[in-house]
Amino acid sequence: MAVPAVLRHRDFDLYWFGVIFSQIGTRGTVAANLYQVYELSRSTALTGLVGLAQAVSLLVLSPLGGAYADRLDRRRLLQATQVLALIVAAGLAVVTELGRATVAEVLACVLLTTAAGTFDQPARQALIPAMVPRAQLPQAFALINPSRELAVLTGPALAGLFIAVHGPGLMYVVDAATYAVLAVVLGLLRVPRLMPAKHLPVLHSIAEGARFVRKRPTIWMMMSLDLSATLFGAYRVVLPALTLTVLHAGPAAYGLLSSAPSAGALLATWPVVHLVGRPGRTGRILLAASAGYGVATLALAQSRLLALALLAGLLVGAFDALATTIRQAAVQLETPDEMRGRVSSIYQMASRGGPALGDTIIGGVASLVGAVAALSLGSLVPIGYAAALWVRSGRLREYRAVEEPVPAVTPP
Repeated sequence: MAVPAVLRHRDFDLYWFGVIFSQIGTRGTVAANLYQVYELSRSTALTGLVGLAQAVSLLVLSPLGGAYADRLDRRRLLQATQVLALIVAAGLAVVTELGRATVAEVLACVLLTTAAGTFDQPARQALIPAMVPRAQLPQAFALINPSRELAVLTGPALAGLFIAVHGPGLMYVVDAATYAVLAVVLGLLRVPRLMPAKHLPVLHSIAEGARFVRKRPTIWMMMSLDLSATLFGAYRVVLPALTLTVLHAGPAAYGLLSSAPSAGALLATWPVVHLVGRPGRTGRILLAASAGYGVATLALAQSRLLALALLAGLLVGAFDALATTIRQAAVQLETPDEMRGRVSSIYQMASRGGPALGDTIIGGVASLVGAVAALSLGSLVPIGYAAALWVRSGRLREYRAVEEPVPAVTPP
């Protein structure tokens, strides 16, 4: 099988390696944070504050992170966020090893690490177009996105191993090392520095990004398509109930079912890379993949056998990987370089905030009508919305990855 053209770029190869390594450490640390908070407090309510700390940082600071990603050298900004996260991880490792860690200190570290990540993620997304040609951008995202799934699979497993061997402190030491590796990798990259044409006040800069998205139907329609899946097809929150009350299986089956979507995304990596690398009607593929996600989620809800549920979970991950790759690449392709940080931060609020809110929605509906009915009804939303956009929105249905650069934004 031929090597994808995107892997022939030294800078992208280095960056891809660094991102995978760093995300495994990050996912492992989140698992260790949850374990440590529960170990210290024996309270599930306090353990839930780990997620709340992440959500607060994400929703409050994402627009600011996007604004600074368009004002500063993105490579240097990424290095700074890695160093900050490294210091936080190392500090938590020290207090943990000394036996002095408290719940408040762990939550403060989660808040700081997530805050660094909100500045980190828009810059990460916006930096990729500087490393590969425009035509290869979809392939680049098709390779970057599964690194998250690999981290979801391996990070918590490594955390469990390290905790069993020595305790949470060892996971934090490893996480600090992964941040150091990515900081070094970023120093080795040869990418042009962003030269913004102007420096508006930060709030005006954020507002300019929001106006840009509002005037680009392709971008906001793709964001709304993402939200239709994450808000109403949020399957993870009902997996425990499906496993115990519908499939009549135990914890081992729950673990397999929880891992199935990530495994599906990883297994689909190579087909997705080659599919998005071909010229064609990208919009039609996106809408079909979005509807496919809904169908697979419906199949997961309706499965009565573990084998069928696992197959549905694999398909959920595969369709999600294909749709996510196209959406993220399109957002970058449709955005001029000087706006990419701000637009990426707005997209981040939908792509990362949507699943958290979706868990709340589907979890609440499931408490009223049951897990099967809640997920079945929710899965119809992305199917119906994708079908409606197919019929009504020729712009999105006939969307193709453009070859010409997007014109720069002119000052108001």
